[in-house]
Amino acid sequence: MDAFFASVEQRDNIILRGRPVAVGGPPGGRGVVAAASYEARKFGVRSAMASSKAKKLCPHLIFVYPRFEVYKSVSNQIRDIFHEYTDLVEPLSLDEAYLDVTENKMGMKSAIQIAREIRVKIKAETNLTATAGVSFNKFLAKMASGFKKPDGLNYISKERAQDFIDDLEVGDFYGIGEKTAARMAALGWKNGKDLREAGLPALVRHFGKAGRFYYAVAISEDHRPVVPWRPMKSASVEDTFAEDIEDLAILDEHIDALTEILMKRLGRKENFGKTVTLKVKFSDFKQVTRSQSFGQPVTDAATIAAVAKSLLRKTDAGEFKVRLLGLGQSNFPGELDIDPSNGQLRLPLF
Repeated sequence: MDAFFASVEQRDNIILRGRPVAVGGPPGGRGVVAAASYEARKFGVRSAMASSKAKKLCPHLIFVYPRFEVYKSVSNQIRDIFHEYTDLVEPLSLDEAYLDVTENKMGMKSAIQIAREIRVKIKAETNLTATAGVSFNKFLAKMASGFKKPDGLNYISKERAQDFIDDLEVGDFYGIGEKTAARMAALGWKNGKDLREAGLPALVRHFGKAGRFYYAVAISEDHRPVVPWRPMKSASVEDTFAEDIEDLAILDEHIDALTEILMKRLGRKENFGKTVTLKVKFSDFKQVTRSQSFGQPVTDAATIAAVAKSLLRKTDAGEFKVRLLGLGQSNFPGELDIDPSNGQLRLPLF
């Protein structure tokens, strides 16, 4: 979807149409931009940017408080359209998904035509625009979707794939972040061709297992299937405070509030985990996590809150001011999130 959260707000409020809009916290606090309209992006405003910085870049930026229940409802409408064509739908977020239409319900032979029809239906049913990327593997489909935004369709054929990847700057590769791109640049690797010519051994030597993925996509290979359902591995909520907090009693009140929000999220999924994890970020941005695991899922709010408060006291909270608290559960039934070799969480919750 194109600037999904912001586009929904512009659709629902005529005053916002054609104006720079940011969904997220106001610039006076420590909020961040969750989504920016294309009018705002012209000024350099981007998602995950601090609201204060966004306001400096675009003084007439309009901030709108997020309405996640509305976005989720619209997202469900869109997914219903996807399922008219295939049940192999793998959501990445509320506004993005992979579809495998190799064999589809309509018996259509052209993935491009399916993408066209889906975009038309999305526009007709939601009055929002979507961009589609079509290719023979997930990596290339993802990359294709980013090159015709907004309201576009891009197809990368097998014949075109290698030239496309060779010219792609490493910082634009899906799965390569800023720090990794900087390390690659320091090695003299600036684009896909450089990665391909560097070879698998060199990439593995410098980047470990991730180097295998980087090399595979550099030669246009990606054998990952579209997975229509994934078991929930964790659920978490967090809150960044308007002012740093040192008082443990006040922090306990925030834990109670976070517990209530987390319980609603877990209750909707009707699934609870065996591990409770607390994240604490201090005023100097130092971050720690503390966890406690149980033999059975923790299903009541009082226990979760009590455990979180106990974990809080195993940190330096109370001696140093706290900027952010996060609370979550993991180790859901059927999921082995504990490494049996050392008893530690196998995957980080946050």
